[in-house]
Amino acid sequence: MKTKKMCAILGNVSAFQGLLPLTEERPLDTLPFDCKYRLIDFPLSSIANANINSIFMIFNEGETRSVFDHIGGGKEWNLDSLQNSYFVYFYQDFLKQKAQGLPYYSAVIDYLEKSESEYTVFMGSNMLCAIDLRAVLKTHQKQNNKMTVVYKRMEAEKLSANNRIIQVDKTGNVASVQAFEQDLEKEKQLSLSMDIFIVQTKWLIEQLIIGQANNSSISLIEFLGEKIADIQTTAYEYTGYLSNIDDVASYYQANMDMLDVKKFNALMYTKQKIYTKRKNEVPTYYSENSSVKNSQCATGCVIEGHLENSLISRRTMIKKGAKVKRTIVMSNAQIEEDAVIEYAILDKNVTVKAGVKISGTAHNPVVIHKNQVVEADVIGGRE
Repeated sequence: MKTKKMCAILGNVSAFQGLLPLTEERPLDTLPFDCKYRLIDFPLSSIANANINSIFMIFNEGETRSVFDHIGGGKEWNLDSLQNSYFVYFYQDFLKQKAQGLPYYSAVIDYLEKSESEYTVFMGSNMLCAIDLRAVLKTHQKQNNKMTVVYKRMEAEKLSANNRIIQVDKTGNVASVQAFEQDLEKEKQLSLSMDIFIVQTKWLIEQLIIGQANNSSISLIEFLGEKIADIQTTAYEYTGYLSNIDDVASYYQANMDMLDVKKFNALMYTKQKIYTKRKNEVPTYYSENSSVKNSQCATGCVIEGHLENSLISRRTMIKKGAKVKRTIVMSNAQIEEDAVIEYAILDKNVTVKAGVKISGTAHNPVVIHKNQVVEADVIGGRE
């Protein structure tokens, strides 16, 4: 039987408390991005572009409705053919099995064995990028180590306490790894582990069997991250666009980056094509009195007011006299006459009544919950 090159594990089950309330009813993976995408589109696209035809996805219980609604049969990522497939597993099942003293990695091990893949790639969705996994694989094969980790040189101010920092030696291997600490901020740039790994599948199976016998971490990100310090690990430098999304401010800034032509092209128009769920809708209508500056609008919108430096998702209506600046508006929003909105994130199905003012800041944008009707001014904080 012919051995397949790579299989994939996609797992991002961290709570990311800093993203609340945006992640109260959805996982980070299905957060809307740049008007028509979801964050999960980017790792799925990287996997599809590498011709990987088998994916094992790990989510939290109660968070998969939006995932299945978005992915469906997986047609956009070529997961609906007879040769391709994806599997979904609940993180809480790992917890239950461990609590009962059972081999909690058995489902992952079973998947890896049946995949017949020589290599396994692991990715999450919070490291927003468009990475060429085939290039990473070539480096992995050349170095001939058991594991390769992808890293990016980043400004210290863009990192947080849950990030891992690596040091790379002259041979291209990881010399050391440590958690990000505040005293590292004096450094201009640090090598951020992007929590993207390529490993030898046979080795990973062996390590998972040993790990569950020794009470290792249930989180695969933590499990693989800890292995960096234990074995000789190849370091692959990613030089493209990256946004490290772990709170509302970083999510907001990543979207705002898409209004910068260079950053937009660096993420969306590389050799790595980005796929998303297709929706056939009418184009957006702009009235004669509308004013739109440096903004993006998805399909099905009606724009009668003023837009500036904003991203507007599908089927949104902005009525005459309304002013929207530096704001992310998710789908099906209704912004009525003379409303003023700046530095804000409006979740799905939000209505802002006529004359209401919503105002935040770039580092603390106001977040309006899904399905809310805003009838009074909101200045700073979150509604």
